[in-house]
Amino acid sequence: MDCAQRSLFDPPVDIGRQREDYLRLALARGVGPQTISRLLGAIGTPTEVLACGSDQLRRLSGVGPRLIESLREARSSDLAPRVIEHSQQHNVKLLIPGDDEYPRLLAELPDPPPLLFVKGCLQAEDQLAIGVVGTRHASPYGVQQAERFTRALGMAGLTIVSGLARGIDRVAHQTALNHQARTLAFLGSSVIDIYPNEHRRLAESIVSSGGALISETHPFAQPKSGVFPQRNRLISGMSLGVLVIEAAERSGALITARHACEQGREVFALPGPVNSRTSAGCHRLIRDGATLVHEPLEILDHLGPLVDTAHLGDGQAVRHATELTLNDQEKAVLYAIDINATDMDQVIIQSRLPASRVLSTLSVLEMRGLIRRHGGRSVSRK
Repeated sequence: MDCAQRSLFDPPVDIGRQREDYLRLALARGVGPQTISRLLGAIGTPTEVLACGSDQLRRLSGVGPRLIESLREARSSDLAPRVIEHSQQHNVKLLIPGDDEYPRLLAELPDPPPLLFVKGCLQAEDQLAIGVVGTRHASPYGVQQAERFTRALGMAGLTIVSGLARGIDRVAHQTALNHQARTLAFLGSSVIDIYPNEHRRLAESIVSSGGALISETHPFAQPKSGVFPQRNRLISGMSLGVLVIEAAERSGALITARHACEQGREVFALPGPVNSRTSAGCHRLIRDGATLVHEPLEILDHLGPLVDTAHLGDGQAVRHATELTLNDQEKAVLYAIDINATDMDQVIIQSRLPASRVLSTLSVLEMRGLIRRHGGRSVSRK
């Protein structure tokens, strides 16, 4: 088949076939997101890419013998149908860019993962996520601070994202579960064969709580050390910012922080004892420009401008991250107020609360910098 564009007279595209052939590309040896994007842009559909002969592929810029051989292997490989069948048997979803459930924050990356394996549920509120990472060799101080920050950020409504590794990652996930907060785990292994094995029960709890396990690794692949740094870019990519609790000079958490910087995400670092090896990495991040934090509220205040376009599950727009810390009464009053001047009587009617409660709540919202009062009996959201 020639690598020409489809004409109006070609038969209709078989969506199921195209999806399987896309999976063949995504699973092919040495074929990454940028290569897939370049091939699809130059040739057309995944089926047309796989149908191209060697002579046609050689004419394309950047296509060499290794890539041609990988595409040849992908055409005849039975890996894609095996992966599809195995994933279905274990209730694992396969997401590709363009799918409704594909995370928006990951889709906006320059190199979005071409294939995600998801066990569990992704939800709209996961747009408001914070990565919590750190050393596998956590000190008592690191464990205590991971619990403190994760509890506060999770209860404020942020989804806790981490990597299911030993140490700080495990504490972050478990603390989120203990306080009924959402948590997502990005794995360097398959979402079916959990690594490390001792975290299998924790992984099951994440799924049963309504969270999700996510990976680029297919179920027949063996864990490889080189996959884990690559996994770290997804932790940062899925998050509005990354909090490094505790990290040595050569910790993998610093790789996550570097990815966060490259992706335009915020990086927060917690200082520790100056003589602690596991605080050296955090101190270096702070020296290099990361935001030093002592309290969870500092992170919420700092993230405020980043959540302007995000939405809560009830459809209300979040204009400032501090809103995530409000109780139900404070939210009812706030969401009754428009960005334009809103009459006090209208706020009382919309919130369905007694006037006395509305007035006291307005004072709280004003102190938190979420509303402004105008002359007379009107207020507006900032």
